[in-house]
Amino acid sequence: MIDEELLEEDSELENGDGSEELFEKKRFVVTQGQEPLRIDKYLMTKIQGATRNKVQRGIENGMVLVNNNTVKANYKVKPGDDIVTFTDTAPEDTNLKAEELPLNIVYEDDSVMLVNKVPGMVMHPGCGNYSGTLVNGALWHFQQQQPNLTEDELPRFGMVHRIDKNTSGLVIMAKTEQASVHLAKQFFNHTVERKYVALVWGDIKEDSGTITGHVGRHQRFRKIMDVYPDGEYGKEAITHYTVLERFGYTTLVECRLETGRTHQIRVHMQHIGHPLFNDDTYGGDRIVKGTVYTKYKQFVDNCFTICPRHALHAQTLGFTHPKTQERMLFESELAKDIQQVIEKWRVYTKAKNLTGDE
Repeated sequence: MIDEELLEEDSELENGDGSEELFEKKRFVVTQGQEPLRIDKYLMTKIQGATRNKVQRGIENGMVLVNNNTVKANYKVKPGDDIVTFTDTAPEDTNLKAEELPLNIVYEDDSVMLVNKVPGMVMHPGCGNYSGTLVNGALWHFQQQQPNLTEDELPRFGMVHRIDKNTSGLVIMAKTEQASVHLAKQFFNHTVERKYVALVWGDIKEDSGTITGHVGRHQRFRKIMDVYPDGEYGKEAITHYTVLERFGYTTLVECRLETGRTHQIRVHMQHIGHPLFNDDTYGGDRIVKGTVYTKYKQFVDNCFTICPRHALHAQTLGFTHPKTQERMLFESELAKDIQQVIEKWRVYTKAKNLTGDE
């Protein structure tokens, strides 16, 4: 089930990256006076761009719940029915090509595969990036496991969530449609544990805190996001942060996502005055805090050269296995470029005896 309007909006974002979660939850309550109507026909009138085949496939795969229960396509809706759909918003590309690419696979079984994505790799084809993406590499990997698979038969339901092109770290992919649906529901129920490590500008005074505020597309600059008062515009977004280490002019933080909106951590941290280090979209690619001395500028420029992207790493991913129901937790080591920049800030902080923001 594809919502074409959402796909068109997401396609405007950098390199095809969009919301971390690739399934949109929609809810419909059948109004009084509604005559009995097959649920597949009912949903076709409610979801823009939906076709009967896509709706029926979604129903068969358990992506439609009526009063919290799965139903068959011939179920007839009645007034008061509470209908929830999980709508796939990932770009559907019938021309996906399998490519042999180096993938750091940290875990794999018959249902799921976890990859430690390198910075600079786009998640899926689109917006000028039609090759060299994580999906291209994953499809080649799946094809080696099942040599008789044709490119047309390769699964397109593998991506359950995504991270930005220049964010490194853990991504989970589903290898079966059943696993895809199961994981999608975990994301919606906020039972997937996601922790990121970020280097941000400034000295965050509190040791921990929570950032709230709806995240939506910027009203003037459509390719970036902004934070809006709750309920006014955008979608609810909640980020919990904990300070890990202070470097006076920058702070190392752990961010735990409760929701997964487009650029959520990046735009939330900018919103509280602490943009990510070297984030060229949200104002972190310049000196935000520090001194006016030339040597300090040279130091920061050297750090930007070492880490030529926003300093964000998806470090922790925890979920319930869709087949065994076992709770699984994975952690990945910080990417080398972020590690090196952190060490440079440690040395600088010690040399300058920085204990906080000056």
